[in-house]
Amino acid sequence: MKTKILGIIGGVGPLATMLLGEMIVKRTKAKTDQQHVNMVITNNTAIPDRTTYILDRSKANPVPVMISDASKLKSIGAEVLAIPCNTAHSFYKEIQQGASIPVLHMINETAKRAAQIGAKKVGILATTGTLTASVYQLACKDAGIQPVVPDEETQKLVMSVIYDDVKAGQPVDFLKWQQIINQMNELGCDHLILGCTELSIVKKELNLDDKYIDSLMVLAESAILSCGYELND
Repeated sequence: MKTKILGIIGGVGPLATMLLGEMIVKRTKAKTDQQHVNMVITNNTAIPDRTTYILDRSKANPVPVMISDASKLKSIGAEVLAIPCNTAHSFYKEIQQGASIPVLHMINETAKRAAQIGAKKVGILATTGTLTASVYQLACKDAGIQPVVPDEETQKLVMSVIYDDVKAGQPVDFLKWQQIINQMNELGCDHLILGCTELSIVKKELNLDDKYIDSLMVLAESAILSCGYELND
């Protein structure tokens, strides 16, 4: 199979973008530089916040900026695109229509992964924008999985971990995280989807176990395979 060049529309957020690149390198079966995924990455921190736009707290539309970045990546050789931001997938159809090359759908791939490992009742930890758009809820139902979302107070804690901790470059507040997990356990979740790429940083920092389905890792593995490379063991 001919390999393809991967383009990453990054900056959404910056640390998650860098982690995706690292994940791809570590999960690719390769013994030399030349056997790794050929990729180009933007880290455009000027892309407007996706959640504030969805919640109508901002008029700055992120979609045209992301489509522009998709065009730039294509112009320098990208043949497949990945976006390390779950909330951005609320605009997936618009972005895919604006991009003339395939865009990986990390939310659908994550829901499929949950079904593959036998998840039945899955908690969705994501931004309020992602939950408001219902993209994960719909993807899980399509995959035959019952989605569970946090209550209002717990969702505030999720947003605080995302924005006040990870995006702000601060350590994860373990007490906040434990309150979140306690509530999701009380709701009977057998697995939890880390449906925000900032939460992938939490997984790495807190060394979370396999109960947590990391959407960024799913995207990394999907990107490797879609570009014609193999996963390492």
